[in-house]
Amino acid sequence: MAAALLISGSGPNDRDGNQPKAGVTPGTLKLIADELAADGVMTLRYDKYGSGKTGPAAVDPKSLTVQTDLKQAAAAYAFLAAQQRADPDRLLIVGHSEGGMFALDVAGSASPKPAGLALLEPQDERILDLVRIQVAEATADQVSAGKLSSSAARTSNTAVARVIQELRAGEPVDSDGMAPIAQQVLGSVVNEPNTTYTLSWDKIDPVRLTAAVRPGTRVMITEGTLDTNVPRDTIGPLQKALDSAGVTGPGLTVLQGADHEMHLSTQPITAQVLAPAATKAIQDWAQPYATKR
Repeated sequence: MAAALLISGSGPNDRDGNQPKAGVTPGTLKLIADELAADGVMTLRYDKYGSGKTGPAAVDPKSLTVQTDLKQAAAAYAFLAAQQRADPDRLLIVGHSEGGMFALDVAGSASPKPAGLALLEPQDERILDLVRIQVAEATADQVSAGKLSSSAARTSNTAVARVIQELRAGEPVDSDGMAPIAQQVLGSVVNEPNTTYTLSWDKIDPVRLTAAVRPGTRVMITEGTLDTNVPRDTIGPLQKALDSAGVTGPGLTVLQGADHEMHLSTQPITAQVLAPAATKAIQDWAQPYATKR
């Protein structure tokens, strides 16, 4: 059977793509697994460190790096590939959000190489560059709502760029000039115990990972029109790099009305239903590997 490894986004997500303690339960990975199962594609998904039955890693949280999670993903792929029912010529990886970057990393180093990749709302540039954009968008929303002046927003965005430079250089951080919303968004990513992890994560450029993807790999990238985590105007370099790597497949697929979790914006985060466009995209990508529908 075709066999797909499913990798969730950032944070302590369980195998379903949920963080129950935080009330974030979109069930994204479970829904994707159900769609692939309907096509006769067997799947493996796992509880990331800090979630579900896996629990915490056996190390100090302050010393965790992104390599810890990357090794877990690579081990999961090796476990799936070793299953007797898994067709070594039809191994697949599906990565959502940060999991898209993980999928590229595993695809470049794994053996046997995967036949297909589905990069769903993927992280498409270094994480602190992406966070800078997210902070700017949140700040712009405050200006639109009359909660922040335009001049204060410009000052804040300049301060955020400076802080990111300081973080990357290992220098003391000066948050002077940052708006409260910017401190909130940026702080949730870089404050202890997350700093060590974030800085290790920021060293990875998803665009550079594409160079190790095997030519001929069937790749799909999705971009929801209402995804505020990964803006559509940042996907170009990743898409171009994959084209240069000689991949095939659907390529970029725009999901009308879908948010970062590939739900409709009218649905709450607890509504475990994929947007119709997301369902169709997954079905179309999986079609060459399907054994039933």
